[in-house]
Amino acid sequence: MLAIGTAAPDFQLPDVVSGETIGLSRFQDKKALLVMFICRHCPFVKHVQKELAQIGKDYADQSVGVVAISSNDATAYPDDAPSSLREMALELGFTFPFLYDESQEVARAYHAACTPDFFLFDAGRRLVYRGQLDDSRPGNGVPVTGRDLRTALDALLNDRPIDENQKPSIGCNIKWRS
Repeated sequence: MLAIGTAAPDFQLPDVVSGETIGLSRFQDKKALLVMFICRHCPFVKHVQKELAQIGKDYADQSVGVVAISSNDATAYPDDAPSSLREMALELGFTFPFLYDESQEVARAYHAACTPDFFLFDAGRRLVYRGQLDDSRPGNGVPVTGRDLRTALDALLNDRPIDENQKPSIGCNIKWRS
């Protein structure tokens, strides 16, 4: 796992919607940066995808940069190809860039392990939260609220300490190319 306090690895990746290349510098004026590793085919992502879109909307007027990245092998998992990811972003109304990491180098740099996987960085781009969205899982009956991630975001935005007791994300493993 990426250690708390680690600097955000830089990236330069294409947005599946606009085609624009997006990097860390895009978010330099933000107090917080949320980097989410997601994909389209994973049942864990499908379970929370509406909440991810809602988080983007809820924090749009605050000093939070949000970016989603898919690093799955699109040859083996065609639902995770850029054209399909674009459809997902449009269907869900993502208000943040959705990037495709074809080389998988960015996922490796972040030590991303699963989808979804969440990384929250402060204004100095130091990692302050790496954990789950909330306690909801497909089939467990717990409502999707985004509680854990929202609590960390709100603490960061309000200059409060972030709980160091962070539960790791659970989901599908990133689909690495062989």
